[in-house]
Amino acid sequence: MILNILRILFVIASAVIGSYAGASIDRSSDERGHLWGALIGGSAAAAVIGLEVVLTTRRASLIPTLVIGLFLGLLVGPQIAQPVLLIPGLAKASDIVTPFMTFLTAFLAAVVIYRTKDEFKFSIPYVEFRRQNAGGRPLILDTSVIIDGRIEGLAGTNLLDEEIVVPRFVLQELQAIADSADRLKRSRGRRGLDILQKLQDGKRLAIRIDESRIDGVDAVDGKLVALAKSLGGRLVTTDFNLNKIAHLDGVDVVNLNEIAAALKPAVLPGELLTLKIIKPGAEQGQGVGYLDDGTMVVVEGARGEIGKEVTLMVTSSLQTHAGKMIFGRMGQS
Repeated sequence: MILNILRILFVIASAVIGSYAGASIDRSSDERGHLWGALIGGSAAAAVIGLEVVLTTRRASLIPTLVIGLFLGLLVGPQIAQPVLLIPGLAKASDIVTPFMTFLTAFLAAVVIYRTKDEFKFSIPYVEFRRQNAGGRPLILDTSVIIDGRIEGLAGTNLLDEEIVVPRFVLQELQAIADSADRLKRSRGRRGLDILQKLQDGKRLAIRIDESRIDGVDAVDGKLVALAKSLGGRLVTTDFNLNKIAHLDGVDVVNLNEIAAALKPAVLPGELLTLKIIKPGAEQGQGVGYLDDGTMVVVEGARGEIGKEVTLMVTSSLQTHAGKMIFGRMGQS
């Protein structure tokens, strides 16, 4: 929104300046000079904005951009105006051309820095000014990790200090799920919105809604990957497919399932466990139970012990993309 307002002001200012410049050049008809000057000035500004939209794709903070752009405009603009004034007919309009070139240079510098600030760095000996994100690279949440809810508990610890970014298109997807006719989807969507509200109300982390528009990409997963590249951030997800896509595109991913699996206590072969058998297993004679952290345990010879607590000896474990599975055998002491 702010960038669009700057563009509109630039077009209006260019048309006004062009109007006075045209009247100065074409003195035979002040009205015609004003009209043609305004049209040329406004058209030139529109062309510059179109070129800026095509050539730049990055974002940055506003205040440093305006300050640096204004400084470069005041410094370089008058120098660029000198060769322009050599054009026949423009020498008489130096009082118009010089401010216009200064304004044009300031606008272009501000826009380019605004859209490419992730790569912008200014340094002098022993002193360096560069972009710094509070706590490091931003964490970009997808829909699955918001609905999952564990990000709220993680945010309540002192483990994270990065900025949390929620793209507008993810928020819209959550809203669509919350408005679904399906009761289960509606419940999941509202849960996700509640989680976001709690994250915003919390004091430990900074969370913001990102308004970036990702043109040319329809799928939400593709937009997330493109946004992560643009911001230099990391995706936070529980979606296995998005995890793979992001890795293929060179985007770092924080998978909450992998974090949860890494934090589970190690269980070694030969250890004894006590748990309740919940259901029969897939193979003959197997029973299935769960540890307190949700880890599934497959127990040989426990099919007849459903509903009872049993003691088993761990024989092996298997790590999958869905989590860890533990295998054990009854009858050991």
